[in-house]
Amino acid sequence: MLETLTDEQWSTPSLAEGWTVRNVAAHLVMPFRYSLPKVMWEMAKAKGNFNKVADNIAKRDASLPTAELIDTLRRNADHKFKPPGQGFEAPLTDAVVHGLDIRLPLGIDRTVPADRWRTILDYVSQPKVQKFFKTDLSGVTLSATDLGWSSGSGPTVSGSADDIGLVMTGRRSALDRLSGDGVAVLSSRNG
Repeated sequence: MLETLTDEQWSTPSLAEGWTVRNVAAHLVMPFRYSLPKVMWEMAKAKGNFNKVADNIAKRDASLPTAELIDTLRRNADHKFKPPGQGFEAPLTDAVVHGLDIRLPLGIDRTVPADRWRTILDYVSQPKVQKFFKTDLSGVTLSATDLGWSSGSGPTVSGSADDIGLVMTGRRSALDRLSGDGVAVLSSRNG
């Protein structure tokens, strides 16, 4: 998909706050450009704040040539990257959600396979993962109506797996596309 984008599309704001499509692409190549020692050095400089590290690297590496970003992603498409202390669900979540961060603002449609969404939604439902994304999903039932998937208890928040996944990973823009009494609950606390 990235190889078909115009320069203007590369500069389009993504759903990831403060990042353009180019920044998101630069973030996606991070595990293939930075060794664990380099990331740990960046973590030390950022006083342990991974989100700051990711932001710094995405903004710095956005200056790389478009062809290099695309080539790095293509060469590593089958790479079995797994961040320290995480399972393979973490990079799957990263790739799918950041894919939405890019595609939705550009109006590019693509269906994510249901088995991938189930894996991602189950993973993001875990309290430690919610803490990473700084989302409070307690007291509501999240329901991906296109999958027959649900999690939690309380007033219901219903919508597509895409939109449920986006909200679970802190993308507030998806709240407007969800329905149910639980939407007001999430809107009031995750902002």
